[in-house]
This record gives sequence, C-alpha cells and structure tokens, in this order.
Amino acid sequence: MSDAPKSVAGSRPASRPVSRPVSRHAATFVLLTVFLDMVGFGLIMPVIPALIKEVGGLGIDRAALVGGWMFAAYSLAQFVCAPLMGNLADRFGRRPMLLLAVFGLGLDFAFSAVAPTLFWLFVGRVLAGVCGASWVIANAYIADVTPPEGRARAFALMSAALSIGFVIGPAIGGLLGEFGPRVPFWVAAAISLLNVVYGWFVLPETLAPENRRPFRWSRANPFGAFRVFASYPGVLPMCLLMGLYFFSTSVYPAIWAFWGIAKFGWSEGMVGLSLAIFGLVTGAFQAGLTGPAVARFGEARTALFGLACSMLAVLGYGMAGSVAVVFALMILHGPEGFAHPVLTAMMSRKVPENAQGELQGGISAITNVAMLAGTVFYAWVFGHFMAEGRAWRSPDVAYWVAAGFMALTLVLFVMLKRREGQDGAV
Repeated sequence: MSDAPKSVAGSRPASRPVSRPVSRHAATFVLLTVFLDMVGFGLIMPVIPALIKEVGGLGIDRAALVGGWMFAAYSLAQFVCAPLMGNLADRFGRRPMLLLAVFGLGLDFAFSAVAPTLFWLFVGRVLAGVCGASWVIANAYIADVTPPEGRARAFALMSAALSIGFVIGPAIGGLLGEFGPRVPFWVAAAISLLNVVYGWFVLPETLAPENRRPFRWSRANPFGAFRVFASYPGVLPMCLLMGLYFFSTSVYPAIWAFWGIAKFGWSEGMVGLSLAIFGLVTGAFQAGLTGPAVARFGEARTALFGLACSMLAVLGYGMAGSVAVVFALMILHGPEGFAHPVLTAMMSRKVPENAQGELQGGISAITNVAMLAGTVFYAWVFGHFMAEGRAWRSPDVAYWVAAGFMALTLVLFVMLKRREGQDGAV
C-alpha cells in the first residue's frame, strides 16, 4: 500500500499548509542553492579537457571519452541518490536535508581541488553528484509554497537560476583556469560553505509535521520511485518523454568543449565564454518569458515550441561553419528553456501534494540516468569519428544523432498531448 493518497484523475490535490511564512531571504537561499549547484557543474567544463589530457596524457579523442565517463559518474550518483534525498525530505523536512546537501557540496569542491589523479577526480564527481541532488529538495520546497497554477513560473525561476549558474560557472572556470585548473574548485568550496551559514539563519521549514510521510527504502530508490509513479495516471508516459529529452540534450555536456576545440580551435577562455552566453540566453527565456508564454499559449504549446527550437538548434550546431553561426544559433536555442520547467509543472500536477519530494527525486533519477547514458554515448560517437587514422573524421556527427533523438521526443510529446486532449491539445 502506498503511504500517499492517490490523486483522482481530473481532480486537483488540495494545498497543504507550510510550517512558517517563507521570507524573501529563504527564497533567495533556495535559488542560490540551485545556482551554486550549476556553478559547480559548469566551472570545470572549460578546464576539464586540458586537465584530463594533462593528468592522463591522452589525445583529444580519448580525453573526450574519459570526460564522458566522468560526467556519467556524476549522473549515476544523482540517479541513485536523488530519490533518497527526495524521500528523506518528505520524512524529515526540507530545511535539514537542504543544508546538509549544500554543506556536503562545499566539502566535495575542496576535495576535488586536491585530487591528484583521474581516479580521484572521478571520486570527486561522484561526491558532487550525491550532494548535487540538493536541487531535488529545492524543487520540493518551491512546490510546498506555490499553488499548482503558479508552478510553471516558479520552476522556470529555478531553471533560470540553474542557467545563470551555467553562465557564471564556465565564466569563472575559464578565467580562474588561467591560474590553474584547481583554483575554481577552491572558490566554489568557499561560496558553498558561506551559503550554508546564510541558510542556517534564514531558511524556514515548509513541510509541516502533520504532512510528513514515513520513510521506506522501497520508495527511496530510483526503481521504487518508478513503481510508485505507475500509480499516478499519466506520470509514466511523461517520465519517458523527460528521459528522452534529457538523453538528447546530454550531447552538450558530453562534447561541447571538445567539439569547440576540435572544430574551431577554442581556448579554455573561449569555451567558457560560449557556455556563458549559452546559459545567459536560456536563462533570459526561462526567467522572463516562460510565465507570459504559458499564460498566452498554454503549457502544451509552450513546451512544444521549446522542443522544436531545441531540435533545430542541435541540428544547426552540427552544420555550423563558423563561430558567428554558433552564436546566432544560441538565440534560436533560447526557447528550449521553456521545456524543462513546463514539463516539470505538468508532472507536479499529476501527484498528491505530500509526494512532491518523491516526484522531484524521481524526475532527477530519470534525468540523470538519461544523461548518464547520453554523455557516454555522445562522447563515444565523438571519439569514434575523431580517432586518428580514420578515413573520414568529423566533430559534428554527435549533434546530427542528437537531432534525430530530439525529433523523436517532439513526436512523442505531440502524441501524448493528443491522447490526453487537455491544456489545449497540440
């Protein structure tokens, strides 16, 4: 038997009270937390190719594959731990689990700063994945204090914080990387630990004791979460859609830096600049336009537009002949920022209010297993078509393959919405 009450199809779960009014400082802390998670993820991207080549003595084809496996280790840790974090937050409250995760992330950055070999860098990525699951709790926190009809905009602000972190992270990594590849980790460690001190004083609890659920291991693992999702109508098909979407877009963390170096001869600073602009454009769409777009066109059409732009952009990168074209494509890519928060909002309305932490943990598990598979796959494709001695070499093939998977995602979304016939079928 499930601990959570089942939602009735077509009905909206009742809102639950929060333990204390949520202050502006608390909301700032939550946004700052997800921002710092992405800073930590993004700051190593400009320097990781050079670091892997230096520590491992590898060429760019082998270094790209190692980089893919390193990101896969990060994703695997999040896949395993995110449902656990979400269920612990449903049992013990958001505040203690969020503070613990941010504290652990700060310690991990410090650990990574002194890691001497590729093995220990892998260990650092695993620890970062475990603690990086803090965004699961942050999303549950936002769901606690936001009515269902306002969640698309709220999740868009969360996604914008992630995107801004993706602007700052690579920019910091590119600049501080000039002083050594480990310097950015020390900076991120200091910022994370300062954020714990800030959160200790300003973060209230939002999950009232009467709304907490008993903890069960059967629900606190990714496979258990998928079984639970089967009890909520319409959730599993959306899980498949979300997984396919993140598998498609994992081409960027897998090969972006390696692709830019191989195709255009980018430096670490240029890699950081390109990622910063990428994040800035996406964040602008998420923060400034998601709410108005949903209000004007509805969730379904807004998500459809974002998925279509994503497909066209990834295909365009694979055909770009100059850096100017790459930067122009980033404008077309911007509306992809609508997709994730809107899809998350759609899913959040399909489960009861006391299962939001579990939902966010399950979404994170889906996201991370998809990105785990995707980064290894696209890194392999890149390395295969860039290997020395190959008759035909190209750094673009992975983008063409990703465009095909994104087209499949688009078709699946249209089919799901037509079957549901709700929210303005597309």
